[in-house]
This record gives sequence, structure tokens and C-alpha cells, in this order.
Amino acid sequence: MRNLKLILSYDGSEFAGWQVQPDAVTVQGTLASAIGRITGEKVLPQGSGRTDAGVHALAQVVTFVTESSVPAANFVKALNDILPASVRVLEVEEAAADFHARRSARGKTYRYRIYRAAICTPFLARYVWHYPYPLNEPAMVRAAGLVEGEHDFTSFAAADPERSAGVPPPFASSENRHGREGAPASNVRRIFTSSWECQGDEFIYTVKGSGFLHHMVRNLVGTFILVGKATLRAEDLTRILEARDRSAAGATAPASGLYLVNVEY
Repeated sequence: MRNLKLILSYDGSEFAGWQVQPDAVTVQGTLASAIGRITGEKVLPQGSGRTDAGVHALAQVVTFVTESSVPAANFVKALNDILPASVRVLEVEEAAADFHARRSARGKTYRYRIYRAAICTPFLARYVWHYPYPLNEPAMVRAAGLVEGEHDFTSFAAADPERSAGVPPPFASSENRHGREGAPASNVRRIFTSSWECQGDEFIYTVKGSGFLHHMVRNLVGTFILVGKATLRAEDLTRILEARDRSAAGATAPASGLYLVNVEY
């Protein structure tokens, strides 16, 4: 048996997210079908995390186990010949038997793109959130820095407890690892960096952390927008974190502007 590690890039616009779902086209299902056509095996490739419908990935990490003797390098061309143009395999390599795309991860970086110009070209619309309205961008920059560090991010998790809780990352600090059998999962995560920057007509949020809850980045962005609109103050981010209440934070930002940029091991 061989454990293969893939680096995958995809446009999530036309997928119902990463995870296989009945009667829906997903990235995981599409990749599994392509692998099966090459190896003749029924496999379920494991990603570093589940991206939602409409969310993109620049470098999703995937692992799967196979008995196939096809050289790792040959999988790149073979898979790309089968996969739709919206999904590209960038790299394939042999990995240690105990390496797992999700469980072995030590950190992830996400990016969210907001397009600020008055008119958004249709060739860009699927990849940004078009928001041409006035925003206090310096206030949003200040607010972003307040979520750095280790916090309980319940206020920024999806309202559905089954999706928001999940299993805490194996690299979480010992006092926050409540995912053992019979114990509740933890919504505590560590954010290493959280920042906004202007790049041409775009205002871009980049966040790197130990792990992320369902909708967490999009809920942070939606809350930062309220700061930009002066509905909230930057300092309110601390109060919202302490509230541990989803209703205390802003609305969920659209999926189109979100990208999984990098996974660290």
C-alpha cells in the first residue's frame, strides 16, 4: 500500500463544496472518480479540510491510499487529463504511511478578497465579493488584529452545532483538546496572523491559524464589514469573542471571495 499526497487547486464556483454529498457535484467526489478510473480502486481521498460550496482553493492538500504501481509523477498528468478544467492537480508525491492531510496539519492560511471598485467585471465576479460602498478600512485593520491569539471562536462559528464544533485539531494546545471520546469538542483556536491590506482595487483579508471552524473566516469578514460601516467599533471584536454567541457577530460573507491558500505540516 502507498500513501500519496496531492496538492490540488480548484475553482469552487460550480461545486457543492469539498465533501461528498448525495446527488451533488463535489470536489472530493470528482477527484475520487478520477482516481478510480486510473487505479480501478474505490477510494475516498481525504482533504486537509472541507471547503464550502463556492469556496476556492489554491493549494488544498489531499491524501489517499492505493495499491496502484503508477509512479507518483504520472498521476499529475493522468488525473489532469480526466478532471474538469476547474480542478487541477499541481503535485503528487509519496508520503509516509502515517501522514494524513487533515490530522497531520499544523496550520492553515485563508484569504478573502473584496473588490472595491464601482464596477466588477463579469470575469472576476465569481472570485471576489463586490462591495463598492464606503468602508472605514483603517478601523477594519485594527479590528483584525484583535482576533490574533488563542480564543474561543464560538461567536464566529456556524450556527449549526454539528458543523461548527467538529473535531479540534490534533495540534491544539493540551488544555484545549476536548475531542476525546465522550468529551465535548472545543471551539478554541489559535490565530497566528490576521490582517487586511489594499492591493489595487481589492481589500484583502489574510488569516493564518491552527484551524478554523465552519464558516469562521466568512463570519469574521462579515463582522469586519460592520466595523467598516461604523455599525460596530473595532474594540467590539473583544466583546463579541467573549460573548461566545453567534448572534453577537455579523452576517456570513459570500463564499465567492474565500480561498484556502496554504496548509502547513
